[in-house]
Amino acid sequence: MPESGGSRAQREHIPNPGTGPGAETPPTLPAQVIRAAGADTVSGAAGAVGAAEAAGAAGTTAKATQTARRTGFLVTMVLGGLTALPPLSMDMYLPALPAVTDSLSAPAATIQLTLTACLAGMALGQLVVGPMSDRWGRRKPLLLGMVVYVVATAICALAPTAELLIGFRLLQGLAGAAGIVIARAVVRDLYDGVEMARFFSTLMLISGVAPIIAPLIGGQVMRFTDWRGIFVVLTGVGVLLTLVVWKWLHETLPPGSRHTGGVTDALRTMRGLLADRVFTGYMITGGLAFAVLFAYISASPFVVQEIYGASPQTFSLLFGLNSIGLIAVGQINGKLLVGRFRLDKVLGFGLAVIVLAALALLLMTLGVFGEVGLVPIAAGLFVLMSAMGVAMPNTNAQALMRTKHAAGSASALLGTSSFLIGAIASPLVGIAGEDTAIPMAVVQVVCAVAAVGCFLGLCRPWQRAGREAAGL
Repeated sequence: MPESGGSRAQREHIPNPGTGPGAETPPTLPAQVIRAAGADTVSGAAGAVGAAEAAGAAGTTAKATQTARRTGFLVTMVLGGLTALPPLSMDMYLPALPAVTDSLSAPAATIQLTLTACLAGMALGQLVVGPMSDRWGRRKPLLLGMVVYVVATAICALAPTAELLIGFRLLQGLAGAAGIVIARAVVRDLYDGVEMARFFSTLMLISGVAPIIAPLIGGQVMRFTDWRGIFVVLTGVGVLLTLVVWKWLHETLPPGSRHTGGVTDALRTMRGLLADRVFTGYMITGGLAFAVLFAYISASPFVVQEIYGASPQTFSLLFGLNSIGLIAVGQINGKLLVGRFRLDKVLGFGLAVIVLAALALLLMTLGVFGEVGLVPIAAGLFVLMSAMGVAMPNTNAQALMRTKHAAGSASALLGTSSFLIGAIASPLVGIAGEDTAIPMAVVQVVCAVAAVGCFLGLCRPWQRAGREAAGL
């Protein structure tokens, strides 16, 4: 069973370079004390040596714990910044789309491809960077990705044509994917069990702020300069994050735990992960929950403004409130729920709330309750979005608990599947035009129910609960 508490950074601050992917971790202090006591019954001298070793180990453990506590906040902020960079890259650019269309004299549909290219790059880049990080460690691929991100973003600021902008937005997404996938892998390197779920909830607090403030920052930048200034700001953010990673984010994957194979080995590892029914179940469950979120993001601007008559300012307020709800519930998940209840129970509860909220939205849009106004719709969206704060961190944590020695590849599969499933679901919300919210609600209900079906059918949480109760 996965360990249920304590940061691995505190328990294994000095990794054993001689251990391999399947090897046990060095014995903890209690085992050393017991071993020293046993040695004393054989030889007084040996017992003295064992006691000295135990005392030294105790001192080392205490120092490691203090170091981990001092660096914990900084690591949290670095990883939060890395996970926030992709939404910043996407959402800061949104207010500039009309200006880019005029500046480059390109059709709006062509400029929209700059968003598609960045999103596709983020999805596919994770499949490349994840296995790289399992082979060469976390720092080198991450620093390489950040440098490429900075260069690509700077060229975007100088792009003279729409085609060049699309190409380098694709490269920007590919490189920016390094931050997403390696941040999750680092969390898996450092934490186990409920501590990992808590840490993911903390990351959601940091990275969840990015979609709220990114359009506001982009709009403010546009007051002082043109759309190219947004890419200049993103270039500066990338340079700052690169320096912070280089200075403060140390390697978390010891050499003995790295994979030595090439592309074939990476593909074999991913195939093995996908063959794990439970891992695949959590991966698809998380991807479908992410599709519910994508459907909301894609449809909410015209649903709230065009159908229910809200002003842009009201829409921005509601969007911000929903994001705050997601972040707040994520913190409740990490601080109060995780550790007191089994993760599967918390996840099941979150998925049930998502299904109920989506069903309520569908019934309202179908007119079952008569003609409803903006307030009931906004309330349903708020409940649905807030429940994501329970579903998303716990699916990631549960999946990564099963992949101790392939965290990079596992993180890549989790991220790519979420982006791809979300990208498939997003266009469906507008299939019936912009005059009805029914497609949005239908997509959300279908994805939410499918997520519950995958959770129950593939993860089968009651089986693991039975094994835990039996002490297996």
